[in-house]
Amino acid sequence: MVTPQQPKRRVAFILIDGLGDVSLPRLGYKTPLQAANVPNLDAIASGGVNGLMDPVEVGLGCGSDTAHLSLLGYDPRVYYRGRGAFESMGAGLAMSSGDIAFKVSVCVCVCTLTTFERFNLILSNFATLDEKTGIVTSRRADRHFEEEGPILCAALDGMRLPSFPEYEIRVRYATEHRCGVVVKGPKLSGNISATDPLKDNRLLLQAEALDSTDEARHTAAVVNELSREISRILVSHPLNAKRAAEGKNIANVVLLRGCGIRIEVPSFQDKHGLWACMVAPTKIIAGLGLSLDIDILEAPGATGDYRTLLTSKATVIANALSAPLAPSPSVFVPGEDERKPGRPDGYDFGFLHIKAIDDAGHDKASILKVKALEAVDRTIGQLAKLLLQAESTGKFQYFICVTGDHSTPVEYGDHSFEPVPFSMCRLRDFVGAVGGESFIMETSLDPFPIPTVEAGEDLVEAEKVGKERSSKQLKAFSGDSVCELSEIAAARGCLGRFPGGQMMGIIKAFLELNA
Repeated sequence: MVTPQQPKRRVAFILIDGLGDVSLPRLGYKTPLQAANVPNLDAIASGGVNGLMDPVEVGLGCGSDTAHLSLLGYDPRVYYRGRGAFESMGAGLAMSSGDIAFKVSVCVCVCTLTTFERFNLILSNFATLDEKTGIVTSRRADRHFEEEGPILCAALDGMRLPSFPEYEIRVRYATEHRCGVVVKGPKLSGNISATDPLKDNRLLLQAEALDSTDEARHTAAVVNELSREISRILVSHPLNAKRAAEGKNIANVVLLRGCGIRIEVPSFQDKHGLWACMVAPTKIIAGLGLSLDIDILEAPGATGDYRTLLTSKATVIANALSAPLAPSPSVFVPGEDERKPGRPDGYDFGFLHIKAIDDAGHDKASILKVKALEAVDRTIGQLAKLLLQAESTGKFQYFICVTGDHSTPVEYGDHSFEPVPFSMCRLRDFVGAVGGESFIMETSLDPFPIPTVEAGEDLVEAEKVGKERSSKQLKAFSGDSVCELSEIAAARGCLGRFPGGQMMGIIKAFLELNA
């Protein structure tokens, strides 16, 4: 007798950056997630198990990099070495052991009495530096630098330092205002301070050693000369002359922060026994995945901001999880122009990162966050349809998991310590909770943009949001008693409240229970 082959169990993991929030009076004291009409997210919660997750630990407002490390099973207290390496690798710069890298913000300065602006990495903003005083006077203006950024980065790439000719400098544009800088050479330390003052109306900083080693003191000297030489090159760049002639802001200095080295860790496959891939146009997340030997897949039109094509992301993840039925997507390799083929047999764990929700939180745009969540929900419906088509062959059994890496409340405009909801279910239970196979198969796979919000629309739309969802008769379909995805409902889930370091264990246990 021939034993029938068991279907391959595979996980579609959707990470909604900045998912969590707080209750807002303008939304009827609901969070944006509670106010949004998200039937597919609700179906995941209704069809599976739920809980509240503290990405690292209770009460800690964390960055996306440390949160992602924690969620993927790597204790950031042990493995974290600065975010510069993640940003630079994600931007396409190959890193070896001993190299150091930075997250970089491009800055502009004040010449005479004219105010100029610069890019800042934390809040995705331009900022202003007074050249005479050396004070960063403003860190907020515009997040877009997509045309000029690559030009200026190309001018800096390969530069040499007069006092330290033995070091190679690589610069690569990342996304929005971001770029990565890698310093390659001997006797470097990641244990130095940043040049970014982090607050308005503070002096541009000098890098300093954070320990007493010769390597740290030497590296600080290298970085301070790097900062000066970058400014010298940018001041004389024709693009800045053109922008000045047009009355536009000029970019003539960079802020170096997040100095880090490439971390040495067990691969994701060795640690968890799962072949993983990731779609993450946000370079810091892609670089983190590369550090864990996770294959980074490219999705056409995926930008990591409000302009992103979510349908493209969903399609690429679905193809990766259904290979060899579908062709496995190509894989990005830092430092190489060519892409390598993906795993012919596909992947066990497909990580889909969505950044726009976090951007809306940082921009304090409550209605935009609601609408962006509804766009994510629509994308999950498309992903579910593609996975259902593959599962119907009998070759695969799929699971859907959704959570966030931290809360980014629109009231604060920054990351906070509130926990985030976590939900996971079998695809077939999701299908049952959402209305059946026929309902799913009617889902359009046409790409669509994230909706925009016009000036003044917030107050008008605030009265409308949430009504459609609240009128539904929600009920649990399978698993625990939770029937909707929200920060409040998740607290009633069977998983309780748990730290992010336990998340991968929960996912693997759920797979085993449903073998």
